Amino acid sequence: MSAHRVAQAAAAGGPLEIVEREVPQPGPGHVRIAVEACGICHSDAAFVNALLPGVRFPLVPGHEIAGRIEEVGEGTYGGWRVGDRVAVGWFGGSCWHCTPCRQGDFIVCENLKVPGWAYDGGFADTVIAPADALARIPDALAATDAAPLACAGVTVYNGLRRSSARPGDLVAVLGIGGLGHLGTKYAAAMGFETVAIARGPDKADFAKQLGAHHYVDSTADTTVADALRSLGGARVVLATAANSAAITATVEGLRPRGELVVIGADAEPLGISPNQLLMSGKVIRGHPSGTAQDVQDTMAFSALHGIRPMIETVPLDQADEAYKRMLSGAARFRMVLTTRPTGVR
Repeated sequence: MSAHRVAQAAAAGGPLEIVEREVPQPGPGHVRIAVEACGICHSDAAFVNALLPGVRFPLVPGHEIAGRIEEVGEGTYGGWRVGDRVAVGWFGGSCWHCTPCRQGDFIVCENLKVPGWAYDGGFADTVIAPADALARIPDALAATDAAPLACAGVTVYNGLRRSSARPGDLVAVLGIGGLGHLGTKYAAAMGFETVAIARGPDKADFAKQLGAHHYVDSTADTTVADALRSLGGARVVLATAANSAAITATVEGLRPRGELVVIGADAEPLGISPNQLLMSGKVIRGHPSGTAQDVQDTMAFSALHGIRPMIETVPLDQADEAYKRMLSGAARFRMVLTTRPTGVR
């Protein structure tokens, strides 16, 4: 039998070790993807450390997958063919029968199939994925660029395009890390007057390079809320920083009927009172990732506007080192594992 490599955690909190397994075969409605690149997301730590229910070990993480279809399971719909370039993100398939699915809201499926949680993820040479999880990669995107767009990219892109902001509105992006650097690029490309918010004056030039029209240093004497109000107030704040205190600090910088879109995950509660929302009609909402079609839209928009994630590529054999670099916060800005040469077709 032929074998392929996976980077797996044998137990909760354990290191990622390279082992060989038998190459899996796709069943009906599934395809096998020859993985070319897989991004490392901070959410992978929730699986590796068994912080979510139903995690099973040994575990192969990875939900920012890009590669080519190398086998199509019998009865698989959608016109997928061997050789097609595809990406799979946080949305790794839906159940089709829960109430959100029956309403067409697949990203909040009650039985969402996240790669690395519901099935083996993309830290591997190959991965089996359901056909409804597949997004076509544009020819203009290399696999190493497409992979992070399947989770980080689609999350910020959808968060902005589904917000109340319209071209010309003031939109602030809190944090310019793995999510925020893409959020800033997308906000500028969508025609928003873009504000980047981060810690320290030294990031101002970088924020402008990303396309921000304004920079707010959250450590300055002027509060973030006051800085946003001085610009007229934000129609939308896209909160990518995983810091509840920093997210809370932006609320008073929203204009009347402004919207706080939260995508940075933090277990600490937000310190927001009802009175901050009532008189000015402000809205706070969480935003999940996006379906396969949303991923495809994100990649198409990125290709059209020349937007690419800032990445560091590392061979699959060094998965544990790359994962630890992500955890340390030293990555600039997305670590991407590679298994084979990845170029633009």
